[in-house]
Amino acid sequence: MKRTLTTALITAPLAVAGSFATAGGLAEPVAAAAPAPVAVAAPVSYGSDWSGAYGGLSLGYGDVDADGVTGDFEGTTFGGHIGYNYDMGNVVLGAELEAVGTDDFVNDATGLELEQVLRAKVRAGYDAGAYLPYVTAGVAQATVNGDEDNGYFYGLGVDYALSDSFTVGGEVLRHEFEDFNGGADITADTVGLRVSYNF
Repeated sequence: MKRTLTTALITAPLAVAGSFATAGGLAEPVAAAAPAPVAVAAPVSYGSDWSGAYGGLSLGYGDVDADGVTGDFEGTTFGGHIGYNYDMGNVVLGAELEAVGTDDFVNDATGLELEQVLRAKVRAGYDAGAYLPYVTAGVAQATVNGDEDNGYFYGLGVDYALSDSFTVGGEVLRHEFEDFNGGADITADTVGLRVSYNF
């Protein structure tokens, strides 16, 4: 009886240990599951890149008011421009040179004719994606009946990117020529439609 009890006390723990081993209780540890990969959101673009050089053509209409001069003084304008924009993120800065000629831009009462206007511009705009609204100002040189004098201008415009290569837009400008060649003060308002190729 004593031997049977002793044998039972020895074999019972061995049997329990064996059952743990076969059931995985004492087996090698189970590796923890790898964490699921975290998706990274793609960067979001809030505008276009307007940086670069461009050149193009314009067609418009102008109206001139000269002190002491009566009668119609208006006509069609056409010209060419070349410039460069630098996109700083939300703000786009640029510079432009433009030459504008006229068609039948003659004052009926006096025979005065506005022959051409040259402009040197600075522009500051807001990058709104495909749209670029901007303000502009600069110096201008007008030629009236062969006489030249300098003034300044300011205005508003907007460009729209048709593609990476082509842009269309519109511009409204006010020109001021004070004491033109020692004579009258001249004010000219122009509206122009523009198309540009981006280099």
